[in-house]
Amino acid sequence: MKTDEHIDEVLVEAFKAGDKKALAALVKRWHKQFCNKAYWMVNDKDAAKDIAQDSWTTIIDKIDKLKDPKRFKYWAFRIVCNKSTDWLRLQAKNRNNTINHEVEIKSVSGNNSEKEQLKQLLLKTVDELPKNQSTVIRLFYLQSYSLKQISDLLEISIGTAKSRLFHAREKIKTILKNSNYEN
Repeated sequence: MKTDEHIDEVLVEAFKAGDKKALAALVKRWHKQFCNKAYWMVNDKDAAKDIAQDSWTTIIDKIDKLKDPKRFKYWAFRIVCNKSTDWLRLQAKNRNNTINHEVEIKSVSGNNSEKEQLKQLLLKTVDELPKNQSTVIRLFYLQSYSLKQISDLLEISIGTAKSRLFHAREKIKTILKNSNYEN
């Protein structure tokens, strides 16, 4: 019985050896999942498709550097996550003033419940975290990945994943306390 990791390993090795059909098979296996992952992170269908396509360009360019072809899934998803995070950072940078203005208008109008305001504050806070902490927070809380899965996906130790999660939580707590949302 062939596992997914074994299938990926065979396809990656075949592509490295020059088999273009192996790349087509990898794309067929993973492109939709890459689009879904990017969409989950950026919440924009068109951007998600662009991110997935851009990720494939990077994957093709760097596949020779993949040391363990069985780990293709984790390696490729890390590329998609990084590209998605880069896109989010660029959008946040481009729209920072607009977002702040919209939040102020909503707060003044009183249409937002306190729960919705807290949700917006949390999302904004997560976006402002360093990239490595934001990624771990999103994977742990929003996608319910275990610390082991996160460490595999990001190719970091479990201790590093725990540390990033801890420091991200501390930063979020500090921001919430300063915003009068403490428990």
